[in-house]
Amino acid sequence: MTTTDQRPAYVPLPRLAPLVAESTFVHRSLLHTVRTPDALIMAIALPVILMLMFTFVFGGAIDPGGDYVNYVVPGIVLLCAGFGAASVAVDVASDITTGIIDRFRTMPLRASAVITGHVVASLARNLVATAIVVSVAVGVGFRPTASPLEWLAMFALVALYILAITYLFAAIGLAASSPEAANGYGFVLLFLPYISSAFVPVDTLPTWLQWIAEYQPLTPIIETIRALLLGADVGPTVWAALAWCAVILVGAVGWTGWLFRRRAGRR
Repeated sequence: MTTTDQRPAYVPLPRLAPLVAESTFVHRSLLHTVRTPDALIMAIALPVILMLMFTFVFGGAIDPGGDYVNYVVPGIVLLCAGFGAASVAVDVASDITTGIIDRFRTMPLRASAVITGHVVASLARNLVATAIVVSVAVGVGFRPTASPLEWLAMFALVALYILAITYLFAAIGLAASSPEAANGYGFVLLFLPYISSAFVPVDTLPTWLQWIAEYQPLTPIIETIRALLLGADVGPTVWAALAWCAVILVGAVGWTGWLFRRRAGRR
């Protein structure tokens, strides 16, 4: 008498359609923002506080004519983007250290889509935060003269910068040993706007610091945003700004991919 094994053969789970995993993780990150809005609130509050402090406390000494707010807003916009993107380093480090990435690897989806979710959600949050900061700036005396096309170009450049810096923070989160370490490493990058033309002209800095401020990535980006908002000629600065954004983005995406494969053990 013979018996037949009736157990069904193993059939691997089908992979999800393209972009379904990414959209799922974007929704997850946005939902996390809604449920715990602390990071978004701080990303808006800190740049606004700094703008008010520089405008009303230091502005009179820097520019007695009262136009300092027009000078400082472009730097505050990039500072806002940096504060908003910094939380991604902590979120990514938390996902890695808590083991949730390993759980995603058992599902029929690309586990690396979790990084894309963090980045895209951060881009959306930071664009909203940027719009709020600019609105507050207008309320305290900022008077941009940009045309609709220049406004569009400004937000496009800010979005490109946010995308690049967010991928860089994601890589920092993957490289860090813990969320606390990721927060500390990411915080260092937030000092870059202070060594640029964000708050004072480069030629007012000490001679040894002028070279650093002039050739670091944020100065051409800030100068381009300033020219767009105030209706000035962007000149060749815009190409330097776009080049820096592209270099940071390509380098950060490559570093993030390598670190993710190393930490998560998945191609």
